[in-house]
Amino acid sequence: MSIAIDRIEPVAAELMRRAAIDIPDDVRAGIARMAQTEAEPLSRFVLEALLENWQAAEQDRRAMCADTGLPRWYVKLGNEARIEGGCVALERALRRATASATETIPLRPNRVHPLTRQDSNSNVGILAPEIDYSVEPAADWVDLIAVHKGGLFGTDWRMLFPGDGIDGIKRFFLDCLLQFGRRGLACQPAILGVGIGGSKDTCMTIGKQAACLRVVGSRHPDPAVAGLEDELLALANASGIGPMGFVGSSMAIDCHIEIAHTHTGGMPVSVHAFCLSSRRAVARLYDDGRVEYRTDPDWFTPYHRREGEE
Repeated sequence: MSIAIDRIEPVAAELMRRAAIDIPDDVRAGIARMAQTEAEPLSRFVLEALLENWQAAEQDRRAMCADTGLPRWYVKLGNEARIEGGCVALERALRRATASATETIPLRPNRVHPLTRQDSNSNVGILAPEIDYSVEPAADWVDLIAVHKGGLFGTDWRMLFPGDGIDGIKRFFLDCLLQFGRRGLACQPAILGVGIGGSKDTCMTIGKQAACLRVVGSRHPDPAVAGLEDELLALANASGIGPMGFVGSSMAIDCHIEIAHTHTGGMPVSVHAFCLSSRRAVARLYDDGRVEYRTDPDWFTPYHRREGEE
């Protein structure tokens, strides 16, 4: 049996709607905790207003933020799953669902031609929306993950060197956050994703995935990486920059790090802010027609993080 292609598009359209409107429970709980501990009155007011705004968006079924970012897709393919029409049919369905959601939710049509600036008013174009893939062994399902990620600021990258060490990573991380906060380049509090290692493009990719595809409170299985996640989170919230750039102690909801083995002579690092409208939604499709919705992407499985020969 195969997953019917006519099931893909309506599920994808629903994911776009949920991502735009419904804040995941882990993010909401993280903001609620920060509101209880934030000592600065203005910053606490911002956090409380944010929670009220999310509630109003859910009640009215409207996008939680006027800037709905750049919609993109992450697809986890079960190795034993079959899709009617294959991946070409899948991608066509995801593009149609993105265009439909842009009109009906509505999403802001942020995608334009980079030179002519022509807007298709659909968030669909050349390499848009992005569709990233991962594979899971022995699985007979397909996970569709919709993410609405800001596409302008709140991201930086630097090539460090082995001699820079952990202190170099911390210094670059703090440099990024101070620039984000002072210049209004990210809407905090944010989930901060950090990519360490890999090639230049891999470093950027895993940093963005760390920000968008892990739940608040999760920790990397490598104890050294998990310890650095805690250190960077504490550093961010001790920076003196709070919600939306006001003075406070609530800059980061959480900090997630993903790593990749890298060149012996370098240590690329990227930092990404998944803004306070942390928009993601997930559905698992089976070949018997079942669909299971959730908010935990479960992207970083043991197989995804595998190392060594198999």
